[in-house]
Amino acid sequence: AAAAARQAIQNSGIRSQDIGLLIVATFTPDNFTPSVACMVQRELGLNDVSMAAFDLNAACSGFIYSLVAAGGMLASMPEKYGLVIGAEVVSRTIDYTDRGTCILFGDGAGAAVIKHKGNARLFGYLDAKGDEEILCAKSADKTAYMPQKLSMNGRDVYQFAVEIVPRCIQNVLDQADCTLDDIRYVVCHQANSRIITTAAERMGASPGQFVQNIETYGNTSAASIPILLDELNRGGKLSRGDRIIMAGFGGGLTWGAVMLEW
Repeated sequence: AAAAARQAIQNSGIRSQDIGLLIVATFTPDNFTPSVACMVQRELGLNDVSMAAFDLNAACSGFIYSLVAAGGMLASMPEKYGLVIGAEVVSRTIDYTDRGTCILFGDGAGAAVIKHKGNARLFGYLDAKGDEEILCAKSADKTAYMPQKLSMNGRDVYQFAVEIVPRCIQNVLDQADCTLDDIRYVVCHQANSRIITTAAERMGASPGQFVQNIETYGNTSAASIPILLDELNRGGKLSRGDRIIMAGFGGGLTWGAVMLEW
């Protein structure tokens, strides 16, 4: 998380002292407390900088949830920047005897520096439904506080995702009064290639519009979207003015989408 944060700050060209908000999206923290966000603040040498720092757990939707939360909070901090990180060590939660689940996941981190701009409007959508039977990290002992292993009903996740991803994207398109033709890239949570391909087909997307890198990293949960966004940027595939929609879904259940202009 700290390494991704350092790179994002360097790429943005801002002074780290101008960060007023630090959010880490994760469901695999190092400790009960302190939060990963506070540990990152320390690692960046920013303990003397006044900022809000906290973790947010929305599983694989965490980066989307964090962006929307940061956008709202930064509206009251016009001179400050926000540092939003998605970081996961999913290998901690894996049952390696469950071959249907363990082969899907990876560890990783990605980060973004954001700032509220004038009267800019945030086009975002978040939703949730308490259903732990589809995707859950839980203990075999229901009285235990901390989970032990991740469990997932792959078929139900697929059915849920191929319905909810187009709905999330369309919600944001409607807010922005535009169509999918106005969008350069759709960056979905990298859970499953079939989910992304099916969602793209259902929406009539252009070839290459729904980008993927899951074959390289696997499902890195809250880190998957910022990792892919960084790859697009470093690959020279983004130009100023490009509109991008990011959409995520995960345990909870949680889901959401947000639009940005590069």
